[in-house]
Amino acid sequence: MQAINQGAARAAIVSAEVNYLGEMSERPRFYANDRSRDFLNLDPRSIRVENVRDYGNRPSLEEEGFTLVPHRSAVTNFRDPQEIMRTHYPEIERLLLDLSGADRVTVTAPGVLRFSEASPESGQLNNSRPARFIHIDVSDATARTFAERSRPKDAARPARRSVHFNVWRVLSPPPQDVPLAVCDARSLSAEDLVEADAIFDVTDRPEWSFEALLVRHNPAHRWCYFPNMTPAEALVFKTNDSQSGEPHHVPHTAFNDPTCPPGVAPRNSIEMRAIAYWF
Repeated sequence: MQAINQGAARAAIVSAEVNYLGEMSERPRFYANDRSRDFLNLDPRSIRVENVRDYGNRPSLEEEGFTLVPHRSAVTNFRDPQEIMRTHYPEIERLLLDLSGADRVTVTAPGVLRFSEASPESGQLNNSRPARFIHIDVSDATARTFAERSRPKDAARPARRSVHFNVWRVLSPPPQDVPLAVCDARSLSAEDLVEADAIFDVTDRPEWSFEALLVRHNPAHRWCYFPNMTPAEALVFKTNDSQSGEPHHVPHTAFNDPTCPPGVAPRNSIEMRAIAYWF
């Protein structure tokens, strides 16, 4: 595998404001597109985000629940759904098979393109704004349902383990004005989590939803990021792991990097979601 491009030097720790969830008397809900309909009591907090790109011991899926890997894609147009299915699906499957040692991998959703608010395209496509509050993509109940729904049809037996992955890639050049912060899974407590409804609202289609998780503030949380990402890298993190004793899930959020110089290209990224199975 080619060496990861480390880019220009950046601060070891940055200070950023992110949105946790505050106290609520009713079940929270949030929408993919019309965020004026969100029912959330956000709790803005200033956090320290570690630049872990140059750590001697790079974060791993087995410890923190996330890792950065070299991964060059053959896709020439990430806006073409057919090319994504034809080329990027098998690329993601092979990447996760190699990283996880799973028996099978199923890509579960088309790529989601997102743009920082500095881009005129932010919000113009379905679910295309950065996620500005801390969340985990799926709850345990949702993870079980999705894993069963997407289990390979030719599998002779139920899976003994399933892991949901998010593979996040920038498509714009470094540096990123709005990178992704990920939380060390080991610093998270069950008491920090709140079940919420993630609602997908697309014009002229029926709304649908599933249960996700939001996060209350805990000063024990350890936040990390990889500055200066390139399109030839992928940030891979767990959103649910059914195996006891493994990092279970990784909260994440977009944030404004205060050390990013002005006038850079707005962040453009794509995320792919997939489930790995062990039989």
